[in-house]
Amino acid sequence: MTRPAPDAPIETPWQGRYLSVNTKGNWEYVSRPGGMRAAVILAVDHAADGPHVILVEQYRVPLGKSCIEMPAGLVGDVDAGEAAHVAAMRELEEETGYQAATWREAGEFYSSPGMVSESFTLFLASDLTKTGQGGGVNDEDILVHPVPLAHINSFIDEKRAAGCAIDVRLLLLLGGGLIQLAAEKSAQ
Repeated sequence: MTRPAPDAPIETPWQGRYLSVNTKGNWEYVSRPGGMRAAVILAVDHAADGPHVILVEQYRVPLGKSCIEMPAGLVGDVDAGEAAHVAAMRELEEETGYQAATWREAGEFYSSPGMVSESFTLFLASDLTKTGQGGGVNDEDILVHPVPLAHINSFIDEKRAAGCAIDVRLLLLLGGGLIQLAAEKSAQ
C-alpha cells in the first residue's frame, strides 16, 4: 500500500464512544477517540510452589468466544486525566481481586499496527495480595486463573483445545519456549 502524504487529511466516517474508523489516503484503520490507550498487566504471584502468572478469561464479542489474556483495561475511560499506572492498578484489582506492592513500567507497545493505532503500556506487577474476588465490573464476567509459570504452556494448550482464543500478548510468556522449540526443530 502506498504511504499517504504526511499532510493528507484524516477522515473519520464513523466514531463511537470507544472506537473511530479512519482513513488517510487509501489506508483504513481504527483508533481510540481522544488518544485513549490501554494498560496491560503481567502480574506474578510468588507462591510456595513457585511463581504464578495471573491470567484472566473473558468472552470477547468480536471473536465469538472466550479469550485468555493478561489483565488489561483502557486508560482514561473512567477519568479522562487518568495516568496509565493508575489505570493498571485499578484494572488489576477490578479484574483479578489482587493488589500489587511493586510495579514496574516495561514500555509502550502496539499489538496490531497495520489496523489499529492503539498502544498499550505494559506493567510488571509483583508482591501481590488477594483483596477480593475480581471478576470485573458491571457485566464483565471475568474468570481469574493463577497459573504456575512452569505450566503456562500446558495451560494455554488446554485452553486453546477447549476453544478459547489466546491473546497475542501471551507470547511474552511463551516466547522463550517457542524460541527453544524452533531451535530444536531446526536442529533435527
